[in-house]
Amino acid sequence: MAEKTFRTILTSGKIFQKGVKMELRTVNIGIIGLGARAETLLASIFAMKGILISAVCDLRQDRIDRILGIFEKHQAPRPKVYTDYRQLVADPEVEAVFIPTSWNSHLQIALECLKRGKYAGIEVGGAASTDELWQLVRASEETGVSCMMLENCCYGRNELMVLNMVRQGLFGELIYCECGYEHDISDEVGWHVEDHFERALHNLRRNGDLYPTHGIGPIAKILRINRGNRFLTISSHATKARGFAASRERAGKSSPYVFNEGDVVTSVIHCANGENITMTHGISLPRPYSRDGRVQGTMGIWLENAKGIYIEGISLKKEVLDDAGNPYWTHTWDPQEKFYEKYDHPIWQEFRDNVIGGHGGMDALAMSAFLDAVRRRVHTPIDVYDCAAWMSLTCLSEQSVALGGMPVPIPDFTNGKWIDRAPEPPSKWSLDEVYAE
Repeated sequence: MAEKTFRTILTSGKIFQKGVKMELRTVNIGIIGLGARAETLLASIFAMKGILISAVCDLRQDRIDRILGIFEKHQAPRPKVYTDYRQLVADPEVEAVFIPTSWNSHLQIALECLKRGKYAGIEVGGAASTDELWQLVRASEETGVSCMMLENCCYGRNELMVLNMVRQGLFGELIYCECGYEHDISDEVGWHVEDHFERALHNLRRNGDLYPTHGIGPIAKILRINRGNRFLTISSHATKARGFAASRERAGKSSPYVFNEGDVVTSVIHCANGENITMTHGISLPRPYSRDGRVQGTMGIWLENAKGIYIEGISLKKEVLDDAGNPYWTHTWDPQEKFYEKYDHPIWQEFRDNVIGGHGGMDALAMSAFLDAVRRRVHTPIDVYDCAAWMSLTCLSEQSVALGGMPVPIPDFTNGKWIDRAPEPPSKWSLDEVYAE
């Protein structure tokens, strides 16, 4: 039966099949790593139906106790508790595992899940090496189960609307994109090296784009990366590093550390179909948050920082005067909200009036996409090839920065399948095509 006939209502736990209500099958999930991100995920999970957290795991008893307190507060069934993640992965009741652990451990744990035939939902963060990514790819290919990055920005309202508009041809042929992660978290990162805060340690020791996936995920899907297109090379440059020290100095404290991570890391990715992507990372300088989204085609452009869209033949031009008082016509931005009524993605047409969960509802949407694939035993809409391609940009950008910006080849983790890859099974959660139902 075509997946287009299905419509999932998150808050009711029902599936509507040609007007007939059907109960969602409950999926038994384990959570490994009970830090702050796990608590954020639980805020979405407890608002959803069709999901049961049957087991949790952490090395620290204080985190276990805090999480169990959250379960008790929500009157949720008490999960089994493990302190060794291998025991949780071996639990026969657990079908899939959320892994909000540290950057240096989540791929190792995901690999163990795939080998055991369990779906793995990992959190964002770049890879330390391409070797660990190849291991993940091969495990998924051998067992047939998926590893999905819970990259919630792929399910953002504006990103999905632009995807919908691109697939309808409004932007023409795509030429150039931008993305990034620019977010002043200098206090959070620069002040916590002493606490062995992992993100602080990465920024202290490494120099590259350490957090690429929030920006690159939606852009990669729009450009059909791994399905008819792929990343070829990355060339990266990093500025000097002053922001973390300046953050402490503004508070009247000196910094005993010299951070390696440049304040602004800029990368250019070249794609097989001829598009270029400029990707920016910056977390140590004062500025408002942005993912720097830009999609430029032969017929139009979306620019996140302008909160605007211009489509040739749809957007208006206006008459203005030059310095000499002569009139001329110029292009003007349409606010992106103007396009919601006609071009909102079907997911958000359904979701916008009853948003639930963290990060403006994006957490719940990403997890729902993951759970749908687990129920149907199909590959996830963000699959292991996507995880590998996006996460590789961290270690490869490091190499390019160390080589003075020289282009570094990006592996083809599909081993050529991207050229003529079989279409993804139709699903409302697809990030390749747009399905109304």
